Amino acid sequence: MIPLIRPDWPAPPAVHAFFSTRKGGVSHAPYDQLNLGTHVGDRADDVMRNRSLVRALLPAEPAWLEQVHGIQVVRADAADGRCADASVSVAEGAVCVVMVADCLPVLFCDRRGRVVAAAHAGWRGLLGGVLESTLAAMQVPPGEVLAWLGPAIGPVQFEVGPEVRDAFVAHDARDAMHFRTGLGDRWLADIFALARARLLRAGLAAGAVSGGGVCTVSDPERFYSYRRDGVCGRMGAFIWLDPGAPG
Repeated sequence: MIPLIRPDWPAPPAVHAFFSTRKGGVSHAPYDQLNLGTHVGDRADDVMRNRSLVRALLPAEPAWLEQVHGIQVVRADAADGRCADASVSVAEGAVCVVMVADCLPVLFCDRRGRVVAAAHAGWRGLLGGVLESTLAAMQVPPGEVLAWLGPAIGPVQFEVGPEVRDAFVAHDARDAMHFRTGLGDRWLADIFALARARLLRAGLAAGAVSGGGVCTVSDPERFYSYRRDGVCGRMGAFIWLDPGAPG
């Protein structure tokens, strides 16, 4: 049995999603256990076995992306291997996925259960507009969209330089409230609050953004963390449409 985190959000019955932890796979240290990343130095055979374990829980092979910390969005039914940081689907059974190990995974659906999406939001992608690009690709009014913020580096752990804070504040001065002073000239950033603020400004309704607050760095038993460990595996956030499947 692979331990999974199921989003706690008011998604319609046709929407199915989960977030994998590091538990339940076959990889050896430092990638133990359920590493899904092919680019981190793990044995290829172990990664393929891990992916097959996850594949057994899905209606189709996920649309694996080559993530580049950008804002490109592709269709999940034509995305495998493409350089992008988000995918979207209106096709039944096409699985959107993003991989993370501290960056913020954001899952999306509309309230009618007609479209889903997944976005990889590190601070560069978040600042560049990956969430807004994903919303645009969904082609539904933002007020009809629900979002879930998965596990990511928490505000006590996410130390950044002044240039990062300055860039966010230059884009929107209200983002200053999502940084607090750290040691020296460093700042502690709240990536959950930054993402939530951008989604609400993009038009999501109050109460439409769920999740947030689960820190990958602070929980080594469940989560990989690049900031904590350097060499580590990757977890996945998956979402798809299947009107006939049980929740």
